[in-house]
Amino acid sequence: MNTSTILLLLLSILIAAGVSFYQYIYTRAQGANWRSKVKSRSKVTLLLAFLRFFSLFGLLLLLINPIITRKNSEIIKTPLPIVIDNSASIADLKANKSAMELLDKLKNNSALAEKFDLQTYQFDTDFLPSDTIDFKGKQSNIDVVAKNLKNIYKNQTFPTVLISDGNQTSGEDYVFGFNPSNKVYPLVVGDTTTYLDIKITQLNVNKYAFHKNKFPVEVFLNYAGTKAINTSFKISQGNSLLNEQTVAFSPNKKSAVLNVLLPADRVGLQIFKATITSKEQEKNTYNNTKNFAVEIIDQKTEVALIASTSHPDLGAIKRSIETNVQRKVTILKPNDVKSLVDYNVLILYQPTVEFKAVFEQNLNAKINTWIITGNDTDFNFLNQNQKLFAFKMSGQKEDYLASYDNQFNLFALDNIGFEQLPPLENPFGTITANGNVNTLLSSTIRNIAVNQPLFTFAENQGVRSAYLFGENIWKWRADNYVNKKNFTDFDIFLDKTIQYLASNNARKSLVVNHERFYNSGEGIEITAQYFNKNYELDEKARLTIAVTNTKTKQVKNYDLLKTTNAFQVNLDGLDAGNYKFTVKELNSNSSYSSGFEVLDFDIEKQFVNPDWNKLNQLATQTQGKAYLPNQLDTLIKQLLDDESYKAVQKTIVKKSPLVDWAWLLVLLALSLAAEWFIRKYNGML
Repeated sequence: MNTSTILLLLLSILIAAGVSFYQYIYTRAQGANWRSKVKSRSKVTLLLAFLRFFSLFGLLLLLINPIITRKNSEIIKTPLPIVIDNSASIADLKANKSAMELLDKLKNNSALAEKFDLQTYQFDTDFLPSDTIDFKGKQSNIDVVAKNLKNIYKNQTFPTVLISDGNQTSGEDYVFGFNPSNKVYPLVVGDTTTYLDIKITQLNVNKYAFHKNKFPVEVFLNYAGTKAINTSFKISQGNSLLNEQTVAFSPNKKSAVLNVLLPADRVGLQIFKATITSKEQEKNTYNNTKNFAVEIIDQKTEVALIASTSHPDLGAIKRSIETNVQRKVTILKPNDVKSLVDYNVLILYQPTVEFKAVFEQNLNAKINTWIITGNDTDFNFLNQNQKLFAFKMSGQKEDYLASYDNQFNLFALDNIGFEQLPPLENPFGTITANGNVNTLLSSTIRNIAVNQPLFTFAENQGVRSAYLFGENIWKWRADNYVNKKNFTDFDIFLDKTIQYLASNNARKSLVVNHERFYNSGEGIEITAQYFNKNYELDEKARLTIAVTNTKTKQVKNYDLLKTTNAFQVNLDGLDAGNYKFTVKELNSNSSYSSGFEVLDFDIEKQFVNPDWNKLNQLATQTQGKAYLPNQLDTLIKQLLDDESYKAVQKTIVKKSPLVDWAWLLVLLALSLAAEWFIRKYNGML
């Protein structure tokens, strides 16, 4: 308190004492000769004087409202998080008992408890308190330990004891995830003896492949051992052996990368098995096999190339498109077309009035169409039978060069040197777009832009179309061969054009995204979006999913939960096997049905030893040290002797105004009430 507050308090005491003395002592003494019971009331008078003093002084205290300062001291210990690995690999390495013993000894050590604030945690996929440790975690993510410790103990310097085998199966590299200024002391559990072991470390493959093509598989193999051996690597499907080769390992060659091409012979989800074996005895053979799956897509496209005249373009287009074995081109005359139902794409080459029946049939069939114009095209007929472009053409022929548009984004296509290709012929005139178009190539005449498209794409109500305004595209393919000694660039250009036209982009009200296969232990996530009749995302939709195991017929039902812009469900914990599922929107009864397969693959069973090198690297990175279980006492001594971790005495000063003290108001009320009651009882009112 400052001096002025102390003086005010002293003045308040004098005022309260003076008023009480005057009202109860001095006044009563003056009237003693006419009050016969003054002596008998002397104690009551003193009590009343005290109560009056207390009430007045309390009221004056509230008016002065001094600041009350309180000091509390406490000892702040350095935190010591003890983190134990709860993943299944600890049990597989038969180190679960040893790990629990280490944890119990550390947390029950009185010397450590006196110096540090001991906190115990566990981790597998997530970072949690060590309430229930069962060593059944499906994956190990040591990086999540680093991230959580940084958040819990911000701006603090502390050591960490990590009880783990160091084998991480998910997350980022944990070596550089921990704060380098905070020491980490790994306690490495598991048998560190080196056993002979060959394993498939990683297998990379695309999730999808096209029918009748070949798809690549990249395999990473590892070897642990002290002698040279030969191994046999195989890829099979059912009883069929698709690939077999011998791989040699030695103490100097402990890894190998294989690249294998497999045929995509059957449509649908195909399951394959990769296996590596040797004549040597291994402690762990589970990591010798890895299953993988690829969905083979039938991309077969039937293309009708309709033309009323003969032209070299027809042969060039057919040969180019059919370089993809999934495409088949049939050249027809307009009068030979009886039905369009067997075709996925129509190429109408220089339409004339003979094409009238084809256009009329396609009004109902709504097949995606590529129109190519030229010198023999009837543009008056085109003006009457399509609405996307208006043509005002003359009888004069003109050569049009191509100019590539870098902003084109309907599909990925590199500039194959379109500007250097020979010109295309088309009648001179004006071509005006009546809707939105996406132009790949614009027209130029003698390097002067004419602001007209040469090759352009459009989409209207889910129907796609393409327009090429010029004939003699065969010269482009020939020029490509002259310059590159192959037709590859041109053929890719036409293949992507056909692929765009062969796709159906019709919008569905219920869109569900999922994988066709998952590894057991992975998160199985399915997302869905529901659109109303205006194709707006309906956030009030009610989506459910029913998942059925095709073997056991067991059905599980879940609700999809709303996220930022979709609905989502996690189906973690499903056993290996085939599953069918149906997603339903309850308000509209819209539904989507499909399936997926959970592959039998336990990543936690891939290890025969703890990763001592990685944990030792972590310890070195943080200036700590890695220990084995039999060195626990040395670790405890290291922690106790480390002078950089000392308890800190912290003084907490709390200041609060007296008016915030509610008990003073209560005492004032009691004092005034007691004074009134005593005066009433003794007849002094």
